[in-house]
Amino acid sequence: MKSKFEMIPTGTATAILPWGDKKEKPITIIGTKSIRDSMETTCLQQAINTRSAPGVTDLVINPDVHQGYGAPIGSVLISPTHIYPGPVGVDIKCSMSLIQFDLPEDIINDKRIRRELITAIAERIPTGVGNGQRSVKKSRRISTELAAQAVVEGASVSVCQKIGIPVLWAQRCEDPFHRSHDGTIEGLIKRLDFLRYEVFENYDEKLSQLGSYGGGNHFGECEVVKLAGLEKDRKTAKAFGLKDSAIAFFSHCGSRGFGNILATNQFKLLQNYFAKRGIPFPADDRHLIYAPLDSGEADDYLDDMALAANFATVNHLLINVLVLEAFQEIIPGVQGELVYLISHNIARKEMLGNREVWVHRKGATRACPAHHPALSNTPFFKTGHPVLLPGDPISGSVVMVADAGAEKSCFSVNHGAGRQMGRRAAFRELDQMRVDNLFKENDILTNCRKYPRDEAPEAYKDFSEVVKSVEQAGLAHTIARLKARFVIKDSTGADD
Repeated sequence: MKSKFEMIPTGTATAILPWGDKKEKPITIIGTKSIRDSMETTCLQQAINTRSAPGVTDLVINPDVHQGYGAPIGSVLISPTHIYPGPVGVDIKCSMSLIQFDLPEDIINDKRIRRELITAIAERIPTGVGNGQRSVKKSRRISTELAAQAVVEGASVSVCQKIGIPVLWAQRCEDPFHRSHDGTIEGLIKRLDFLRYEVFENYDEKLSQLGSYGGGNHFGECEVVKLAGLEKDRKTAKAFGLKDSAIAFFSHCGSRGFGNILATNQFKLLQNYFAKRGIPFPADDRHLIYAPLDSGEADDYLDDMALAANFATVNHLLINVLVLEAFQEIIPGVQGELVYLISHNIARKEMLGNREVWVHRKGATRACPAHHPALSNTPFFKTGHPVLLPGDPISGSVVMVADAGAEKSCFSVNHGAGRQMGRRAAFRELDQMRVDNLFKENDILTNCRKYPRDEAPEAYKDFSEVVKSVEQAGLAHTIARLKARFVIKDSTGADD
């Protein structure tokens, strides 16, 4: 069902969506006319519901937007006074990471080599909703004690050294660690000790999922990097560590079952809090619960979000270590370096102009250009940080860098292509043979006997139009394109 709401164009790829009595600041829409015309009424209604909630001062809708729970997926919510679990989601700090190898692309033209790499990776990194370290034979076994240290410290020097993660990789993370609401590790230690006995029924099992992909839209993807754009852009790409016509590996995953339990528990706690005190849900939507900052409820949520985010950070770093190890087994001597790790389901305290606010990005990713103050103590101050945008295996993916115009979107861009077809609809409408043949025709191997139809490229939006939206809106521009050569996915349920 197409939108019934009136979006007022403000540029070739920007618009505003008035709401309420139209006196409040409108919702910002990023997207070409083609993208805007495809936005569904239910999705835009969610945006209006979210924008009208207490304490929300700004809302941005990105071109990959689609219906979610409470807030739409592909949105950015700003509040200086409240924290919102819904506009973070249940997979806290779901993220993208990219590791660049010193391998020329022709090395993996041989399908036999690619099959061996798929096997070596699958022997080290589990996929599937419930699977952890013990489900594959060459995983990096992490003790419960070390995993607990990781979720309270994140990618600290001690955690990296004990797990075997290069310490310098932590500098290539948007946030290498997260702290409690009071800025301490001690606060997280105390909170985790409470959660271990009061919330988790399978604490050790969930911690054992460090170093795993999970299911759904999570993946690992071997890429060929092609630098794009002007010479200045190529220099930026090289400063990021990208190598033209070389092999890289893209990963998408989050905080796994550990984060899901924390997020789900927070939804229940806050929904009960609202019910007991007779507080109305915004737009009568139970997923738009919130907590005023500095309240006990907000403090608990921020602590739980930090614990899950630390899990996600170390999970990604460990996955990249295991991918490098797998490549070294098949192609001895290969070296790899982390390009970046960036989240798209998180709330962060940031400065917007002279305002200190909480920026909630749900299916949205940070995009800070060169010389942005937030990058002053990072390797990316002079260039802007890498923006990692997955498309689909057939269309490819891109690495972008933010432009000054990103200010209009609260220094954020979309997190990928975005779904245009629900999972049930994809299983119902897409032909399995056609999906699998598409990969064969493009010489892309997978670990799946049958590629999951709900994750087929046709289930996602036109990625070229999504990227065009970002670039024409002046938010960011492409500096490298990524072409898939093989894909690691969870195929559980692919035949359903």
